Amino acid sequence: MTIRNPIEWGYDQLRITAAAVGSAGRAVMSPEERAQAVPEIRHIQLRDLGDALREGVDDFLVHRTDVIALCVIFPAVGLLVVRLALGYQMVPFVFPLASGFALIGPLAAVGLYEMSRRRERDLHVASPDAFGVVRAPAFGKIAALGLWLVAIYVLWLVTASTIYDMTLGPAAPLSVGSFLADTFTTSAGWTMIVVGIGVGFLFALAVLAISVVSFPLLLDRDVGFDAAVLASLRAVAVNPVAMIAWGGIVAAGLVLGSLPAFLGLVFVVPVLGHATWHLYRKVVV
Repeated sequence: MTIRNPIEWGYDQLRITAAAVGSAGRAVMSPEERAQAVPEIRHIQLRDLGDALREGVDDFLVHRTDVIALCVIFPAVGLLVVRLALGYQMVPFVFPLASGFALIGPLAAVGLYEMSRRRERDLHVASPDAFGVVRAPAFGKIAALGLWLVAIYVLWLVTASTIYDMTLGPAAPLSVGSFLADTFTTSAGWTMIVVGIGVGFLFALAVLAISVVSFPLLLDRDVGFDAAVLASLRAVAVNPVAMIAWGGIVAAGLVLGSLPAFLGLVFVVPVLGHATWHLYRKVVV
């Protein structure tokens, strides 16, 4: 037996997971769905992002009691992650764990997409309706796509661990204070910051590309798994500036929402979730 490096191990785990997810995706698709054409994509402008955000805020204000009740889990999970990390001397992984929320955020926001969809169609809207997505015909495909995001999240954590081991690690820091001092006052610490942010950006870009319209599209229309992902990729290819700007808005919102103590996520997550639905409606014909 040989000890394998984390990147090699992570790649193999992602490959295995991808194969399993691919099988699941094919299982929930008919041959007709796999052959289905990708929906047409519109060109959008930066001002459309502002319109989507305003419409997201409007959805939030109309149903704020319901969405706050639905989204209170996000700060709770964030605080739990930090507590577990500190309790088990995993201080270097607090940021990767917390920032990784953005990678699985599109899956977590599916219930918010459903609420916006129902309001758009003048249907009853309340927090329990968000869970109605589990009864949607496309739930199997939504779950399969969600597993892709989870696999990417796991690979991000493995990669972040490797970056730490190659810079400040592999030994655990003696305390939170010593970790912060090493991070901001040493060349190795700044290397970790720069490389970590750069690699994290690539992970975030990958998730944006495959999910920005795929989840709302699967929820809204009877399309195949492949068609939904290809539509999302095409939306980014057709609107690179607007989509990268949208990714920046989401990232900035999540950072601000994490302060203080993740409590802002109760307001930021529903606004971004509702806004993503409206962005999808502007992008997909």
